[in-house]
Amino acid sequence: MELGATPMTAFLILVCLSAVLRGHLSALVSSPLIDSEPAQVVVFEGEGGGLKLNYYSKSCPRAEEIVKREVVKLYNEHGNTAVSWVRNLFHDCIVESCDASLLLETTDAVISEQSADRSFGMRNFKYVATIKEALEKECPVTVSCADIVALSAREGVVMLGGPFIPMRTGRRDSKESHADVIDKDIPNHNDSISLVLSRFRSIGIDAERTVALLGAHSVGRVHCVNLVGRLYPTVDPTIDPEYAKYLLGRCPSPNPDPEAVLYSRNDRETPMIIDNMYYKNLLHHKGLLKVDQQLVSYPSTAQFVKLMAADNSYFYDQFSKALLLLSENNPLTGNKGEVRKDCRYVNAG
Repeated sequence: MELGATPMTAFLILVCLSAVLRGHLSALVSSPLIDSEPAQVVVFEGEGGGLKLNYYSKSCPRAEEIVKREVVKLYNEHGNTAVSWVRNLFHDCIVESCDASLLLETTDAVISEQSADRSFGMRNFKYVATIKEALEKECPVTVSCADIVALSAREGVVMLGGPFIPMRTGRRDSKESHADVIDKDIPNHNDSISLVLSRFRSIGIDAERTVALLGAHSVGRVHCVNLVGRLYPTVDPTIDPEYAKYLLGRCPSPNPDPEAVLYSRNDRETPMIIDNMYYKNLLHHKGLLKVDQQLVSYPSTAQFVKLMAADNSYFYDQFSKALLLLSENNPLTGNKGEVRKDCRYVNAG
């Protein structure tokens, strides 16, 4: 599906204008994998901080189409890239701003966020360059790396069987890293759920949507170095006994080598599909991380776990809204920041 000056774009614009007249800005959200399912509605909340739908419609009409093409191509060659795109969005946007600061590599003037402990296990940054190169050939120094992070996450969700989420664009790129505040901004997997909720609340994401956002843990994997705290010296009693045996088999040592590829899938049933199996597993005490399992026992989140476990459409609706809020956290727009030529480095001069 081409984005830009197309019949579909015109249709989306009509939907948005109609919604404005009703007092809300809304856009269609549907899973492109199942054409027969009715469209869902995602409500854009607030003004978007200067962002708008189809920001590149004049300056680079095929921008979103190119991002989609490259994401699909990379997914077909390296399936795990889809998970990386979603994770990139979280790690970039929750730290100060959705500004592609995550993509900056270490130089004499910059300490990369990628080197922080909170970024452990992140990979596939090199493929961002693949998307950027394709866009530079089409429209030099036009599409920001921050928008690549957002749009690739959107397409990654689709590749993982999730809903299509219209996203506003127009972000610009940071000229600095935020490595010094990562530990403050990114919750740790061993943090209390109250602390995690507080962090998300500070960027406008409430408890219901925080529960939905954590549903991204339904895909990908967790390295044993982040699991052994629940397994050694004694097994966390909140873990299902049979599941604990499985995890001990995956992580047989209390001191795993961080460089070794020792891990467990977040979701054994549908490991590469974003769906509500994550919540069903939580109800059966099969949460992989401490922060996951706490969702079931914490009063303000338990009800949403049950609702999402029972209704995948409800989960998709809340997940879409949460991802939109995350993707629009404090963006740089207008004359702030820059559009990097190379996502790894601040522009010279």
